[in-house]
Amino acid sequence: MGVDLRQVVAGVLTLTMFVMLGNMIKRDHFDSITEKLPGDMQDVAMVAEQGLHTIAKMGKGPWLEDGQELKPCWSKSNFDVLPKSKGFVTFSLTNGPEHHVSQIAEAVVVANVLQATLVVPDIRGSKPGDERKFEDIYNVEKFIESLHGVVRVVKELPDEISIRDLAVVKVPNRVTEGHVRENIYPIFKAKGNIRMATFFPSVNMRKATEKTNTDSITCLAMFGSLELQLEVNEVVDSMVERLRALSRKSDGQFVAVDLRVDLLDNKGCHESGLTRRKSCYNAHEIAIFLQKIGYDRDTTIYLTQSRWDSSLSVLKDTFPKTYTKESIMPADKKDKFLETEDSEYEKVIDFYICSQSDVFVPAMSSLFYANVAGKRIASGKTQILVPAEISSSSASAADFISPYILKKNHLAHSCFC
Repeated sequence: MGVDLRQVVAGVLTLTMFVMLGNMIKRDHFDSITEKLPGDMQDVAMVAEQGLHTIAKMGKGPWLEDGQELKPCWSKSNFDVLPKSKGFVTFSLTNGPEHHVSQIAEAVVVANVLQATLVVPDIRGSKPGDERKFEDIYNVEKFIESLHGVVRVVKELPDEISIRDLAVVKVPNRVTEGHVRENIYPIFKAKGNIRMATFFPSVNMRKATEKTNTDSITCLAMFGSLELQLEVNEVVDSMVERLRALSRKSDGQFVAVDLRVDLLDNKGCHESGLTRRKSCYNAHEIAIFLQKIGYDRDTTIYLTQSRWDSSLSVLKDTFPKTYTKESIMPADKKDKFLETEDSEYEKVIDFYICSQSDVFVPAMSSLFYANVAGKRIASGKTQILVPAEISSSSASAADFISPYILKKNHLAHSCFC
């Protein structure tokens, strides 16, 4: 007797569903042991659904499929028409693009609440002499245009106002309207003009639990105002193209790893409870992690380390196609963009390459990881893998997806739909 084709298909589908259900149950059990999930049962169901979705979308080997590019939820039509400006807010961008993103957001929120005019910031590196104009790295016209109707923006402080007369105010990351009105407005009213200094009491990029009047402003400033100026953007694009050309055997896909030896040396990398995850991982640990989740010897890897360090050799021994920026940057651009180690140019290049790579692996917990994740979420590049020590001989890449993706708890999920 012949077998009905529909019965065969039904049997295969049933078996597939049982396998996927088993995987989902194992994931739920792991999550319940290692970390208490946020929110109510709806949140738990969402996490389980996302885990199942991720497993179902696994491609060949460790390469997973990306999500869809999202659209902004905010609309500039929601912003009120600004009354006449009452003074100026000035500030500087410092400590690399991962801080720039947050510093811009805080400054725009403060200026909006105060109904003040925002002065385009300068850029100050971590080393003496590494100071640049905003337009050296970012598109200043795009910045001003994007904030039209949200805050008034000028390129320079009027000549009649001296920088020495500005009142300096400290502003916490993720500043609220209430904080501005209570702590900053009295100073602004008394002095007329202020200079902001943003500080980061913690790395807080988690999705807000309650909506506020400044949510749309924060989203626009953080994700819709900064764009690289033409030459810097061309350098990033050329380096990404070079990495893809080196990755022909993996269909042009490459892995970017935020691994900086100087930061690892200064950080205590301790395990975190039952998750068996530490705050940072060295080159040897990253090599083992990538190997165990299925990346083969031919995988192309980009490191954010400024210059090659002997401690990275163990990673290159495992993955020969491991590169730092000095080996893939166009030769005619090196004098300008690699003139000083760990410059603002280098940090910006790393940030945007990590945002565009097919897979991003943060070797350390940091604001860099958090803000790169935000840009990747917006563009649908959801392959962010958080390292861990793996006791078995092999594991699935899907088991190490970042909580920012799996639980949708990143601020970007409040900004994009």
